[in-house]
Amino acid sequence: MKLSFGQLSAEQLLALAVSLEEEDARIYQEFARRLRPHYPKAAAELDALRAEEDAHRHRLIELYRKRFGEELPLIRRQDVRGFVRRDPLALRTASVEGVRRRVALLELETARFYARAAERAADAEVRQLLGDLAEEERRHEVLSAGLDPSRQPEAEKEQEARTRRRLFVLQVVQPGLAGLMDGSVSTLAPLFAAAYATHNTWETFLVGMAASVGAGISMGFAEALSDDGSLTGRGRPVLRGLVCGLMTFVGGVGHALPFLIASFSIAMVLATIVVAAELVAIAAIRNRYMDTPFLSATLQVVVGGVLVFLSGIWIGSH
Repeated sequence: MKLSFGQLSAEQLLALAVSLEEEDARIYQEFARRLRPHYPKAAAELDALRAEEDAHRHRLIELYRKRFGEELPLIRRQDVRGFVRRDPLALRTASVEGVRRRVALLELETARFYARAAERAADAEVRQLLGDLAEEERRHEVLSAGLDPSRQPEAEKEQEARTRRRLFVLQVVQPGLAGLMDGSVSTLAPLFAAAYATHNTWETFLVGMAASVGAGISMGFAEALSDDGSLTGRGRPVLRGLVCGLMTFVGGVGHALPFLIASFSIAMVLATIVVAAELVAIAAIRNRYMDTPFLSATLQVVVGGVLVFLSGIWIGSH
C-alpha cells in the first residue's frame, strides 16, 4: 500500500528529497545536452540550475548522515500518495520553448514539496533545512520563470527564432524540397513518354504512380542514409527520410492524377498545368527558405523541368 505524506518519517522525507534532487539534476543535464548545440544560452542557464540542485543534494545527504547514519532507506516516488511526479514523456520535449515551460513547472512542484515537507518535519534541524530549501526553490521558481518564452528579452527571442528557422530549413525544408524537385522533375519523362506512346490515360496513370512510388522510396532511403545528423544538425535521419520520400511522391503523383480522366486531351492539358504549378511552387520555396532570387530560382527549375518534359514527349512519340 502507498504511504500518505503525513506517515513519512524524517528519514523518509530526507531520502525522498535526495531522490528528487538527483532526478531533477539529471533532467536538467539532459535538457542542457540537447539544447547546447543550437541554444547555448538556455543550456548554460540549465547547467546553473543543475549545479544548484546538486548542491541541495549534498546538503541533504550531509544532514542525513549526521542525523541518521550512512544508509538511506529505500522509498520511491511512486510509494507515496500525492508526491510530485516526473513524467518520463517530458524528456521527449524537443523545442526550446517546451523545455523552458517544463523547467518552470518542475521548480514549482519541487518548491511545493519542500514547503509541505518542512511543515510535517518534527525534527528541528530537518525542518530548518527543508524550510531553507523551500525558500531556495521558490527563488529557483522565479529564476526558471524567466526561462518562459513570454518573459524573454526580445533580442534573445529573435536569436532563438533565427535558430529555429535555420533548423527547420535544415531538417524539414531541405529534404522536402529535394524530394519535391526530384518527384516533380524526374517523373516527367516516364509519365509523358507513356502518355504519347500509348495515348491511354489509365496506363499512363499507372506508369506515373509507379514512378512516383519508386522515386519516393528511393529518395527516402537515400536521404535517411546520407547523414545521421550528429555533426550537421540536420536532425533525425528517419524524419528527414520520411519528409523527403513523402514530398517526392507528392511531386510525382500531382501530374499523374489528371490521367484518371478518360479524355486524353483534357488529361494532357491538366497535367501540363499541374507541372507548371509545381515548378512555380518549387521556385517560391527556394526563394523563401533558401534565399534564392525568385527569377533565378524560376529559371533554374523551369529550364530543367522543360528539358525533362520535352525529352519524355520526344521519346514517347518515337
